[in-house]
Amino acid sequence: MYVFKIEDEEFVIKRMNCPGHIQIYKNKLRSYRDLPLRFAEFGTVYRYERSGVLHGLLRVRGFTQDDAHLFCTPEQVYGEIDRLLDLVLFVMKSFGFDKYQVELSVRDESKQEKYAGSEEDWQRAEDALTKALAGRGIEWTRMEGEAVFYGPKIDVKLIDAIGRTWQLSTVQFDFTLPKRFALEYIASDGQPHQPVMLHRAVLGSVERFMGVLIEHYAGAFPIWLAPVQVVVIPIAERHQERAREVAGRLDQVGLRVESDDRNEKMGFKIREAQTKKVPYMLVIGDKEVQSGQVSVRNRFEGDEGAQALETFMDRIRGFIENRSVRP
Repeated sequence: MYVFKIEDEEFVIKRMNCPGHIQIYKNKLRSYRDLPLRFAEFGTVYRYERSGVLHGLLRVRGFTQDDAHLFCTPEQVYGEIDRLLDLVLFVMKSFGFDKYQVELSVRDESKQEKYAGSEEDWQRAEDALTKALAGRGIEWTRMEGEAVFYGPKIDVKLIDAIGRTWQLSTVQFDFTLPKRFALEYIASDGQPHQPVMLHRAVLGSVERFMGVLIEHYAGAFPIWLAPVQVVVIPIAERHQERAREVAGRLDQVGLRVESDDRNEKMGFKIREAQTKKVPYMLVIGDKEVQSGQVSVRNRFEGDEGAQALETFMDRIRGFIENRSVRP
C-alpha cells in the first residue's frame, strides 16, 4: 500500500473498490426482495509495486479495474455465478481470445484455520463454482491451497502471443467483508441475515487487458476494434473534395475514418496506412470521381477493386456488428 503523512495524519491511496460498494449497500435497510444487488464501476486503484516487477502496461502501480460486487441470498448464488461465467466467456469470444486457462482456487484442507468463513460456507461456495463450470463443459484446473483467505474463486488466465499467462477475469466469494461491515438483509422470516458477497472483474486491469490485446493481435486489430477503421486517399489535389465527401459519409454512419490529403504520392500513403495497420483504404482518382465509386484496398488481401460506397459501407458494418476478426 502507498502510505504517507500530511500534517501528522496518515493517508493511504485507495487500493480496492470493495468498501465503497459496501457503503452503498449499507445506506439503507435491505430486504430479500432487493437482492441480488449489483454495483459496478471502472475504479482506479493503486499498488506499491517494486520497480523490478513493473512491466509496461502488464504490471503497473496505478490501474483501473472493471470492478463489481454482487450481494445476494445463499439461494441466489448459483444463478449469479452462472451469469458471470456467461459474461466472461462472451467477452473472451468477442475479443477473439481462444486460448485461456480456467482455475478453481480452493483452500488447503490441512490449514483451515487460515481461512475465514464456516465449513458450510466454503462447501456451499465450492459446490456452486464447480457446478457452474461443469454446466458449461469448461475444462479447469483445481488449485489446492490457492484460494484467498476470504473465499474460493475462479480465475480466467489468458495466454498471450508468446505463451505467457495473465490473469484478467475473476469471480470470488467473500466471507469476510460482509461480517466485518455487519451487512444484513431482512429475509422472508422477518429476521436479519448476512448476504453472500461476490467480487467480479471481467477485463480485470484495463491496462493489462490492453497490453495483452495489443500483443494478441500484434497491433493489427480487427476492423471493429481498430482505432482508425478506414483511410480515404485522394490521388491528386483535384480529388480531395470528393475524398472529404466520402470521409464525411463514412463518419455519418459511425465509422472511424481519416482523409489523407497530404501532398504525397499515393503509394507512400498506402504503405503508411498499411504500416499503421489500418484495415481499409479507399483510393479516390479520376475514375472514382466520375463513377461515384471508391477503389477498395484491405490490409490482408490488397486491392479489391471499385465498389459503390453504399455497398462498401453495408459490408463493413456487417463485419463490425459480427465482430469479425478478418474480412
